[in-house]
Amino acid sequence: MLWSTLFAALMGLAITSSALPVAKPKLVKRDIIGPVIPTDFPDPAIIQVDGTWYAFGTQSRFDHQQVKTQLATSEDFETWDLRKDYDALRNLPSWVDMNDPRIWAPDVFQNDNGDFIMYFSAATAERPNIHCVGAAKSSKIEGPYDSVSNTPLACPVELGGAIDASAFQDWDGKRWMVYKDDGNAIGRGGACNNMEKPQADTWIVLIGMGGDGYTVTGTPERLINRDDRDGPLIEAPTLTRQDNGKYVLYFSSQCYTDANYDTSYAVSDRINGGYQKARVPLLETGVTEVWGPGGADLDDNSEHMAFHGYRSQDRIGERRSMYVARPTFHEDTNVVTVV
Repeated sequence: MLWSTLFAALMGLAITSSALPVAKPKLVKRDIIGPVIPTDFPDPAIIQVDGTWYAFGTQSRFDHQQVKTQLATSEDFETWDLRKDYDALRNLPSWVDMNDPRIWAPDVFQNDNGDFIMYFSAATAERPNIHCVGAAKSSKIEGPYDSVSNTPLACPVELGGAIDASAFQDWDGKRWMVYKDDGNAIGRGGACNNMEKPQADTWIVLIGMGGDGYTVTGTPERLINRDDRDGPLIEAPTLTRQDNGKYVLYFSSQCYTDANYDTSYAVSDRINGGYQKARVPLLETGVTEVWGPGGADLDDNSEHMAFHGYRSQDRIGERRSMYVARPTFHEDTNVVTVV
């Protein structure tokens, strides 16, 4: 176990839903733990079941390459056991490119029936450069998971496809899915294929889901898009709701292959609109000992966070290891800190 130092940006979320503070906030010294998984474990998704923590990760280009969805477990959220040769995702739907599925950014949750559902992004057979979002099901948290449908949940091919789906259940029991319109997949040039103007949109999208977690019941609603501060994209959305009713949407911006990749967030009074981005990222290179910290996920209580990052400058573009931290949303000041 390695303790790393994190300077977490105190982003004063002035909760009038209108605007976040203009001035750059002070930085507060905090601690994070990691890498808790030193091998390549990008886009971690975390869930606690019966006292055990589970983390699911993107298919690696470096380690255990035949494993479509990686799995690790922990009893204390600090010491993690990677199940090196275990594949949590067993059967893929027919729309996936079976020769090179490139399974990205899984997210796992329990539905109204007690089954465990996994969202995943996969390359399509018809257009392998395009990813779409699918779902798989298991009666056990560790899986294996089997596809629930031969059609994707979200697949806006004309917008570049869809990736990075994440589940959210609101206070009233209503289920939602957030994901990214993967516009940079059809962008042009430079970092993450989207630096030449006009740059493609990379909207974070919200859509209503049924109690089973994989039946779409609504229509896509756009929440936030990339802007000039974000570089070529925003992605990796995770939606949370705080006790004071504020919705906090975590996301990453910049390009995952370089040191500028980060974790930030936006806040709204309503689930489906009015999100205001924080002025500075929550996690970024230069205020942590992690390079390019991104792809964050939080548990249902918003008290635990996992994210990936490069262990040193000379490893940027290679293996992304998993780190953990403990975010806190302070209702009296509407400030997020990470410990």
